[in-house]
Amino acid sequence: MAKQEMTVFYWRCLFMKTYSILFMIVALMHTMILVNVTIFKGEWNGIVLFVSTILFLFAAVYFGIERRANKRATHNT
Repeated sequence: MAKQEMTVFYWRCLFMKTYSILFMIVALMHTMILVNVTIFKGEWNGIVLFVSTILFLFAAVYFGIERRANKRATHNT
């Protein structure tokens, strides 16, 4: 196995698959909203919106990086 392939394999084993990470981010966002509405009666709307936006941007960037890597990997083979 080439060094680059070993590096990609290492990172794929280190982290979960893309859909698992994206699902966890969406679940976290929904849990934050549910806790804010039920426990805090919507008092932390600004903070929850900010954190949800940051999580969404992280997920979008992560998905873009993974998609580009998969596209290059399938294109080169």
